[in-house]
Amino acid sequence: MVYVLAKDGRPLMPTKHHGKVRHLLENGKAVCVRRTPFTIRLLYDTPGRTQPVSLGVDAGSKMVGLSACTEKEELFAAECELRTDINKNLEQRRSLRRSRRNRKTRYRKPQFLNRTKSKKKGWLAPSAKEKANSHLALIRKVCSILPISEITIEMAPFDTQKLKAQLAGEDLPSGIGYQHGEAEGFDNIKAYVKWRDGGKCRICGSHEMLQIHH
Repeated sequence: MVYVLAKDGRPLMPTKHHGKVRHLLENGKAVCVRRTPFTIRLLYDTPGRTQPVSLGVDAGSKMVGLSACTEKEELFAAECELRTDINKNLEQRRSLRRSRRNRKTRYRKPQFLNRTKSKKKGWLAPSAKEKANSHLALIRKVCSILPISEITIEMAPFDTQKLKAQLAGEDLPSGIGYQHGEAEGFDNIKAYVKWRDGGKCRICGSHEMLQIHH
């Protein structure tokens, strides 16, 4: 699959005719603008007709899945791994900063305008900000090589108490009703699970609920 851009940089429909692409490059009618994925830009005017292309995004904390397709075929698919070393790098930076202040070198007074209480509205943690920016960058990259007309993002959160209430035909919980769940009255989750399963393991049937999978 070769991705094609118009003369002004607008994304057009990709092509599988590699021979035609080679002919355009050899005759100077197109130039390569990106090798991965392979993308060319035409050097002459074209009508620029496109088809509706839908982009699906499977958002995640460690992996992001992308798939762009028309009604007939898939045009782009990718799976990208996100960074997970932001917290570690921040901890290392903090330790280096503190050691630098304590050494007998040029002294710099601590700054207090970067503390949590002074953060502005809409502030995000560095790790969360990095993940959000990575998602947006990946979507922009796909939109730069394909004429995306629709974007669908798959989100995972769901309300288990509301789902159970719907299946049981009960009133849907709201407000303080979420505090009166199945585990109400028990000291912790472990006590509730032992009562729910009658002190028996669901996997092996043993009454000794001391193994790690319990």
